[in-house]
Amino acid sequence: MQTFGTLHIVATPIGNLGDLSPRALETLRTVAAICAEDTRHTRQLLAHFGLERPLLALHQHNEEQQAAQLVARLQAGDSLALVSDAGTPLVSDPGFRLVRAARAAGIRVSPVPGACAAIAALSVAGLASDRFSFEGFLPAKSSARRERLTRLAAEPQTLLFYESSHRIEDTLDDMVNSFGFERPAVLARELTKLFETVLDGSLGELAARVKADPNQRKGEFVVIVQGAGDDADARVVEGLRLYAKLKEHLPPSTAAKLAAELSGAPRKALYGSGD
Repeated sequence: MQTFGTLHIVATPIGNLGDLSPRALETLRTVAAICAEDTRHTRQLLAHFGLERPLLALHQHNEEQQAAQLVARLQAGDSLALVSDAGTPLVSDPGFRLVRAARAAGIRVSPVPGACAAIAALSVAGLASDRFSFEGFLPAKSSARRERLTRLAAEPQTLLFYESSHRIEDTLDDMVNSFGFERPAVLARELTKLFETVLDGSLGELAARVKADPNQRKGEFVVIVQGAGDDADARVVEGLRLYAKLKEHLPPSTAAKLAAELSGAPRKALYGSGD
């Protein structure tokens, strides 16, 4: 009877190399090959631990084509590891097509848990964690980003986002416009790295701090936003949505007055948002 190999989904450090687990290290040492989003990055990680294994590039541009070949290797008995550049694979990273193909072929897919930036940030945020929604990266274009945020503004659960250094200012501004200045939030930057910072406050306060401090615009970010949990929040969210639509056709002051009357939100929470 033919014995298939195992596809190991291996979490790697998001910064501090000490976070690579002994089990992950042993898995990377013993598999036939490692599928990596960026082989150069993974080669440096392996070199740090004195490992040399064959590396196979697997990224968003070739995953569909590579999946069949990798499944064939697994069916032939080779065990493989899948890693991303940092953290847990498939969380805003490639890999789900390979996992889906392997499972469909009857191959065992085994997680080797470890670091994940979103979960690490949530664990230190001090915001409700019993229900949360991971939204990954928002659209790069401002119009699409604002549209997505507007759809999320009334969600009651905590919201988690990834963001890059060159868009963090614009994203925070758009969040203020969509969620309101006073919505509590946390900005986690460079987690587990030398310049790790975790800032909390209102979205408006966080946006101002990032604008005022160039150092807070460097690195990789997780933005955590409190859900619209009570009636007051819900009224502001609805007011902002109405205001955004009305000001397309009316003067801002008139749009804010009508949006406040229709939603029950304070006019001062609406007027000027997004202008």
